[in-house]
Amino acid sequence: MLQHLLVRNLRSLLREGNITLHLPDKSVARIGDGLGPLVVVRLTTSAVVRRLVWNPELALGEGYMNGEITIDGDDLHGLLRVVVSNFDVQASSLWMRAIRVIRMLRRRFDQNNFASASRRNVAHHYDLSSTLYDLFLDQDRQYSCAYFKSPEDSLEQGQSQKKAHIAAKLLLEPGMRVLDIGCGWGGTALSLARDYGVNVLGVTLSKEQHRIATARAKAEGLSDRVKFKLCDYRDVTGPFDRIVSVGMFEHVGLPHYAAYFQTVRNLLTPDGVALVHTIGRSAPPDATNPWIARYIFPGGYIPAMSEVLPAIENADLFLDDVECWRLHYATTLRHWFDRFEANSEKAAEIYDDRFVRMWRFYLVASEQTFRFGRQVVFQFQISRRQDAVPLTRDYLYPPTPSTQLSRAAE
Repeated sequence: MLQHLLVRNLRSLLREGNITLHLPDKSVARIGDGLGPLVVVRLTTSAVVRRLVWNPELALGEGYMNGEITIDGDDLHGLLRVVVSNFDVQASSLWMRAIRVIRMLRRRFDQNNFASASRRNVAHHYDLSSTLYDLFLDQDRQYSCAYFKSPEDSLEQGQSQKKAHIAAKLLLEPGMRVLDIGCGWGGTALSLARDYGVNVLGVTLSKEQHRIATARAKAEGLSDRVKFKLCDYRDVTGPFDRIVSVGMFEHVGLPHYAAYFQTVRNLLTPDGVALVHTIGRSAPPDATNPWIARYIFPGGYIPAMSEVLPAIENADLFLDDVECWRLHYATTLRHWFDRFEANSEKAAEIYDDRFVRMWRFYLVASEQTFRFGRQVVFQFQISRRQDAVPLTRDYLYPPTPSTQLSRAAE
């Protein structure tokens, strides 16, 4: 009965793609329109069938982690490509709409990230073994979307270009005081101090990130210009000429958007500029995927732009510029996945095989969502004064010697 119900539900949700599904009773079902590469999926227990019926988004990730869902050739990219490519169909499904209504009713409760909850949520992900992140990140430990100017760019090039692009939007001058909200392992703060001569305070709730960032500043001889503090952004005192936040806003929580931007305003000097770099949705608001919320980013949420702009407006801040990066994060995640796969045995030694499958699912699901779904990256440039930044984007793209020669020849 449940197997029949599951197959019927999957056929209504996954109308495009080519999946052959092997069920625990040895029966076989074809899912999709039969077009595209064949993905062969095997469900090994009746328990996973039941969970897929009642909570498919949570059960898919859990089933793969636990080995109850296997894929021939371990083609996780192929399976999740089909799943994500059918998101629009799923959104119109009565079954999935009922599930999402419940999640939407709960989401403000789930994202009520007061300081104590924020610390627990951050520790869940960012206080994992530091060796784990060495297995797939670049040497600067940039754990956010890189900026690829060319398909041939390496991960290191993309991350360096990301930092340079952000620095340009901050309009830095030597001696400025900069706040880095959610500073990670310190890479951005150290780069800004080293390359632009500014003084940076980086704040994080992760004990492991704070330890490593502080050690890095000391090793590079930058401790006099870069300080790292283990504290909540709401406890910082200013003022600051510039504020930057990269990949942290996703952890703020919807109920705290107003407080976040009011804090940014209060910490900025009158002519200050802030740059908020965050994953976003190019679609209406939704709820966090339950598997991601349970295993990867508890308390996390990907905002729609319509949820962010009112908080900026109500904080009496000027929105100077908005930029949307498309597919850059998909490429970043593919780099991370390839590096993680090359080091999966080392990851299993740090944790275990189940953790490796969990992390693999996280990286692949994220990539496919950026590649075929509605996730992008937003950069919000904001200030307290209307004339705090140039009136055109020309300052971001100064002419190179080659373009100057070309114009002279004309």
